This record gives sequence, C-alpha cells and structure tokens, in this order.
Amino acid sequence: MTSHARRAQIRHVVGQLDVDTVGDWRDGSRLYRTSSRVRTALRRAAESTIGGNDAALFTGLVIGDDAREPESMVTAFRTSGLSHLTAVSGENVAFLLAAASPALRRMRPWWRWATTLGLIGWFMTVTRFEPSVLRAGVMAMLASSAFALGRPQPVVRLLAWTVAILALLDPMLVWSVGFWLSTGATAGVCVLAPRLADLLPGPAWLRIPLSVTLGAQAGVALPSWLVFHQLPLVSLPANLLAVPVAGFVMLVGIPAGLVAAALPPGAAVVMAPCTLGTRWVATVAFVAARLEPPLVWAAAGWVVVLFVVAVLIARRHWRRQPGNMPI
Repeated sequence: MTSHARRAQIRHVVGQLDVDTVGDWRDGSRLYRTSSRVRTALRRAAESTIGGNDAALFTGLVIGDDAREPESMVTAFRTSGLSHLTAVSGENVAFLLAAASPALRRMRPWWRWATTLGLIGWFMTVTRFEPSVLRAGVMAMLASSAFALGRPQPVVRLLAWTVAILALLDPMLVWSVGFWLSTGATAGVCVLAPRLADLLPGPAWLRIPLSVTLGAQAGVALPSWLVFHQLPLVSLPANLLAVPVAGFVMLVGIPAGLVAAALPPGAAVVMAPCTLGTRWVATVAFVAARLEPPLVWAAAGWVVVLFVVAVLIARRHWRRQPGNMPI
C-alpha cells in the first residue's frame, strides 16, 4: 500500500470520484467557507511574497498545508528530524491561543472558555482535522475545560484522556503515523523534559530547550525507527536552531498572512519577518540533512549523547547530596 493510499484509508476515504459535469450545487457551511478563505488567503500571500518552495513551507508551518512541498524538502526535513514542524501540533494551538490572549483575558470566565473552545475548533477546521491537530486540539479543549471548572489536571492525564477519547471516536487514528509522532513527542516533552531540565547543568536558556528536544526525540524514537528507519543525530542541533524561529512564524503567520492578502501593496513588508524566518528554517533543514552521518555512525553518536547526558545528570545528582554540598 502506497503512503497516499494509507493516508486516505486513515482519513476514511474509500474511493475516488471523477467528475465530468457539475449540475446544481450550493455553498458549504459558513465555518467551512471561512476556513477555506483563510487557507486561500495564506497561500496567496505566501506565493506572492515568499515564493518558490519556501511558500509551501510557510503554509506547512502555519496550518500544516504541506501538499505543495517538493520531495527534496520533505526528505530534508525528515532526515534532519524537523518534519514535526510541518505537522500542526500543540505548539501551533498554543501560539494561536497566545495571540488571542489579549482579547481572551478581557472576557468573563465562561465566555473565555466558550471562545477558547470555538477558536480551537475553528483552527482544527482550517487545518482539515489532521491526526496531529486532533490530538492537540482535543487536549487543549480538555485543559481549558478543566481550568474553567477550577480543577486543573496533570498534563499526562490530559494526554491519556485525549488518546482514549480519540481512539474511541475514530479507531483508525491508531494507524496514523502522525498521531503516533504527535502523541509520542508530547509524552516525551511532558514526562522527560521537566526532569531533564532539573537535572542537566548549565544556564536555563540552554538547559530548557535542550531538555525539551531530548524529551521529544525520545518520545518519537520508536515510531521514527519503525516507520522511517531513521534516528537523525543532527536533530538535536537542528531543533535548537530551527524551533524558536519556526515558533515565531507560527505565532505571527496567520495574522501577517491575512493582512498581506488584504493589503497587496504592503504585503512584502508585512510578510518580511515570516519570509526570513521560513527561509532560515529551510536552510537549517537542508544543511542538517547534508551533515547527517550514515546510520551506523548516527547510532554510535546517540550512544555518546546518552552517555554524556547520563554523566552530567549523575554529577548534578551527586553534587546535590547533603554530604557533597560545597562549604
């Protein structure tokens, strides 16, 4: 089964329809019309300002629309361990809510909750309910609901409930690679990253992003190996260099793209930060892909990385013991 056929099966597509003539038709719902306009506006703004393959990458970063990315770009992002950036996930949802937070904070609690859920649902519609965004969106809805009820829940419990609910509603999701990667990365970030950030030495500006990267890579290691037969060693520096910039593009991409589409004369100026950020992410991916060593050397490199991390954690833990504290 080809990758396209597998993806279609997971999305419950059971056949192909060839249309010769179109008779009577009507517009879709207002929600779908709005989401389609947003996707079209973002694509038009990217193609008129960024251009080329980077325009396809921009829509992939912002709304997960990676259909127009060339095979060379897909391979580079996969080889460098950055393919998660073009799959809409919790990071995109978090940035969307962060952008809307000035307005949300002015609302009464229950109006804020309802608006938050509506905003998440709208974004899920814009991204066409990809498996990764389903995981992120439902988890964000559960977290918002628990907070509104005054009963915040641990992130791991929210993730478990999210997976259980989605698996019951749509059992085909358990065969989705995107769902595996999204769930594994979230589990690694939630479970391992806080512990690593507490144990690793060094300044917080380096320790925290490094722990998040290590946690996410640990969470996706098994599905990455089973499906892609890859464990990119360059993913560590590549993620440290690309993720902050990609996060900026995710944060400002939708408002900047909509403004650029509405004001064509100033589109290049409005989109300039997104243009630079997108090209930076693409450059990191292609350079990292070229630097990725053969599989044997990459495996050896991961052994070295794990050994160094274990030594650093052991030293930090030893220094924290009461009898070993410096006087």
